[in-house]
Amino acid sequence: MPISTSAVTLDRITFTWPDGTPALTDVTGAFGAGRTGLIGRNGSGKSTLLALIAGTQTPASGTLVRTGTVDLLRQRLDATERVADVLGVSGALDAVRAIAAGDVDQRHFDAVGDDWDVEARATAALAEAGLPHDALDRHVGDLSGGEAMLAAIVGVRLRAHPIALLDEPTNNLDRDARARVYDLVRTWRGTLIVVSHDTQLLELMDETAELYANTLATFGGPYSAWREALDVEQAAARQAESAARQLVRREKRDRIHQEQVLATRAAMGRKAAIEKREPKIIMGGKKRAAQVSAGRLRIEAAGKEASARAALDAAERRVRDDESVHIELPDPGVAAGRRIATIGDDERSWVIQGPERVALIGPNGAGKTTLLERLVAGAAGAAAAGAESPASGVPKAGRIDSSGPDDTPTGRFSLLSARAEAHTDRIGYLSQRVDGLDDGASPLENLRRAAPGIGDVELRNRLARFLLRGDTVLRPVRALSGGERFRLALACLVMADPPPQLLVLDEPTNNLDLDTVDQVVEALAAYRGAVLVVSHDDGFLRRIVPDLVLELREGTLTEVG
Repeated sequence: MPISTSAVTLDRITFTWPDGTPALTDVTGAFGAGRTGLIGRNGSGKSTLLALIAGTQTPASGTLVRTGTVDLLRQRLDATERVADVLGVSGALDAVRAIAAGDVDQRHFDAVGDDWDVEARATAALAEAGLPHDALDRHVGDLSGGEAMLAAIVGVRLRAHPIALLDEPTNNLDRDARARVYDLVRTWRGTLIVVSHDTQLLELMDETAELYANTLATFGGPYSAWREALDVEQAAARQAESAARQLVRREKRDRIHQEQVLATRAAMGRKAAIEKREPKIIMGGKKRAAQVSAGRLRIEAAGKEASARAALDAAERRVRDDESVHIELPDPGVAAGRRIATIGDDERSWVIQGPERVALIGPNGAGKTTLLERLVAGAAGAAAAGAESPASGVPKAGRIDSSGPDDTPTGRFSLLSARAEAHTDRIGYLSQRVDGLDDGASPLENLRRAAPGIGDVELRNRLARFLLRGDTVLRPVRALSGGERFRLALACLVMADPPPQLLVLDEPTNNLDLDTVDQVVEALAAYRGAVLVVSHDDGFLRRIVPDLVLELREGTLTEVG
């Protein structure tokens, strides 16, 4: 049901990056006082809009009005922080504990204020999210990436600002953690604006706001209702466009026919004048009348055609002409029986061979990312020892650890018997951190490094297929959106020579809009090499139709279904 009260109002908001690249131009709209899902294609400016609402960025022009204070979910946490710091309760918590220990310094009472039950409230909030009972005093570095994200979300909820902003809150979360986020969102109080590509999360929204071509349009209902309404609207728009196009053709034919009739009449008049069939004065009168009539008919026909063309232009503007990523994965020439990799534990092992698709699932902290990185690092080591080409995207030496978004840190986690071995050095690796890119260099420079033998014109053409064009290819990679970073990393992967025989993808749908996910699915369907993918996105895994699904849990691998 539509929410009538506006919590955030934007009037002709414009934001431009320091290098002059426009991010948002004259955006006008409003967010209601309930739960709103903010959607849009990668690069449309969703995260920038959240930053403007939060006040971490300032618009170049326009007016932004908020009805209360704003809290923005932190995407990056310091490993040395305590969870109490993430929740924003460390000051009051430490003061209460100091007073309980006998320290009656006035500054402690000032820090506590009326929040004497801060520890109980914080512990209960963490428990509601499924976090350990002692999490409050742990450091972020002692948590898995999923646990840290849950703690950050709990912090936003616990601080209870009138307006809360969550940017991709379910990225990297396993199924259980996602379910807990859904439960938190269902009972959220106040205004909540969520940027997400998680359709299950978007179904919990009261409203759906789409940022499209610098237009912010709000629909009263969750994502599925918005999608259905958009499909109906677009079907009607395409039908109206077709009818308008037919009308233009008909009016053009009528105008041409009218010209032919007028030309025939004029020819007959000239012939009659030559043959002097009537007195000259009468002939002259008829000629002038014919010219007046012809002029009137021409104006009328031209007006009808112009009106039809204007209607067609209006109809065409209603029809979306969204660009899509054009992904063509190279043919690595992998034979059906070619052994690519082996994954196993002390009990059994599984061989990936030929163009097989293998999905690796499991809870946060199970070690899926670490297992992938060991596989890729092994291939890189073989290449360094003299194999023909290194694995693309492999983490650099010294970076293989268990502190990735999917794993608990070194010291708390062990893969136990799980292991992976590559039988090829031609591996293309896309980590969920997309950390194989040079953040200080431009997309063009990154791609040039991946394909040094190709000229800049062709490199720009190939980047354009991934919707990276214009000034974007010259901006530092650190200024790109998550989706743009992923597309650049994928472009660098596609350019590898020789092409990879195994694609290793760690949470490939993170930060991708739904249209780009469709393109990735289609590209993988046509790819003739092997694919090993880690994902918590059940819908994506179903669509790539894996030949084998392995679950990693407590260091042991199990074949699923």
